[in-house]
Amino acid sequence: MDGAMTKAPLSGTEDAGPNPTDRGKQGAKRSLLTDANGIPLAVVVDGANVHDSKLAIETIDNIVIERPEPTTQYPQGVCLDKAYDSTKIRLQLLRRYFDPHIRSRGEEKKDLSDSPGKKARRWVVERTHSWMNKFRGILIRWEKHTDNYLGMVYLACAMICFKKFA
Repeated sequence: MDGAMTKAPLSGTEDAGPNPTDRGKQGAKRSLLTDANGIPLAVVVDGANVHDSKLAIETIDNIVIERPEPTTQYPQGVCLDKAYDSTKIRLQLLRRYFDPHIRSRGEEKKDLSDSPGKKARRWVVERTHSWMNKFRGILIRWEKHTDNYLGMVYLACAMICFKKFA
């Protein structure tokens, strides 16, 4: 799971806020959860000034497919970056039977250099954000209403799934 900020130049948008990385201009944030192959499972849209940790539980609750029952042989892990490192989020994930993997970039890089057979996990969601940014309607939010923008995001997710499986 990870979040990405985009521009939202129409200041009348419902869920837009000042983007801290773009000199306070209006922006939107989408929080995206993917599987290990980069297939989008859940997405939430809010203002750019909302911290990733505040969107984490809502994103988990918006998973669009039915989850299989977690077992000891096949636990369901969630890979998160340091922005999600809080006791509240860890407890909420454990209540939903997820195994949280929350590490900073330095820790993951060190582990990968120590174990040559291991692969990084968090780049998958960042790659999916990049695929979504290739859709012109997603890269810059021109829609004033959140439902219209969310519809475009869902359409982009559907196109990504279609291209992945076709």
